[in-house]
Amino acid sequence: MFRTIQEWFWWDRIWLPVNLTWADLEDREGRVYAKASDLYATVPYAILFLLVRYLFERSVATPLATSFGIRDKIQQKPADNAILEKFFISRSRNPGQNDIDGLSKKCGWTRRQVERWFRKRRNRDRPGLLKKFREASWRCVFYLSACIGGFIALNDKPWFYDTREVWAGFPKQTMLPSQYWYYIIELSFYLSLLFRITFDVKRKDFKEQVIHHVATLTLLSFSWCANYIRIGTMVMITHDVSDVLLESAKLFNYAKWERTCNSIFVLFAVIFILTRLVIFPFWLIHCTWVYPVELYPAFFGYYFFNVMLVVLLLLHIFWAYLILHMVKKFIFGNLTGDDRSDNEEEEDAGSITEDETYQKLGNGSGPVGANGVSGANGTH
Repeated sequence: MFRTIQEWFWWDRIWLPVNLTWADLEDREGRVYAKASDLYATVPYAILFLLVRYLFERSVATPLATSFGIRDKIQQKPADNAILEKFFISRSRNPGQNDIDGLSKKCGWTRRQVERWFRKRRNRDRPGLLKKFREASWRCVFYLSACIGGFIALNDKPWFYDTREVWAGFPKQTMLPSQYWYYIIELSFYLSLLFRITFDVKRKDFKEQVIHHVATLTLLSFSWCANYIRIGTMVMITHDVSDVLLESAKLFNYAKWERTCNSIFVLFAVIFILTRLVIFPFWLIHCTWVYPVELYPAFFGYYFFNVMLVVLLLLHIFWAYLILHMVKKFIFGNLTGDDRSDNEEEEDAGSITEDETYQKLGNGSGPVGANGVSGANGTH
């Protein structure tokens, strides 16, 4: 049964245009093609990324944060209460009014005391400013390195300037060493983000981030196996550019360099709109949607690849809405926090206020890339 499923999964008609088989993509005549088995290397590399990140955050990001005077806010510890703690862990972090009334009677506390206990308990679990700075530092360094590496790998390629060249000779296009490492590094990085997503700072768009990372990994893996290498590298570089600006703006935000942060954020918003909502749909998706059918009939892989690109585009539109909403607040002087961040609650107030440490910026996660504002931890 497993062999049957495997045969169906790797059926030529799913992955390749008509009249082409996997035998046509075997290494010969000096041409080297991407192989599905190469993707296994991303798992150990992702683990290596996690190790490098751990060392970077402690040996580089933490001292850098200290030099900027960034420290975690000391949260008050709630009073020990086994009844409330059990409810918090097993039932809900945000009890309703009926639950509060019931807990108040069980504990012999007033409703106000129960509400305050839950606020303090939630705040104890919220990530501190130092943790956010470390994460942003790591992503900023990676996206900057990937962006520079991507430009070096693509700068002398004809398809970087003429998207029709993406399909010249497809699918019999030899894979270059620079393309191999660009792909493997990006895939490994996004896989490491997926491994860490439940431990990193959690945002309101957590589900969108998961979808983004899964879509990115699926898109890159499929494009690797089907030899959509050229367009894949184009998609990656398009997403990495804006992520560098987002993460750097957040760093200055945490350091309270407000003018620098504001300037970079405005530039980020412009670049994000230009790359994700202009270049990505009107150049890259147009390239994958229009040009291939001029060379061969549409097949399953053609539709699947384009659907995944559209999924990323929809995520970009979602994040662009949040960015423009923040820019609107910024212009009218009413920007009080990140629309994507979880709210941090004041201990002595009955209402919830925006996290003062996340004014103006959210968690990027690049695309493929990621991101976007989540992403925008951005994929691609």
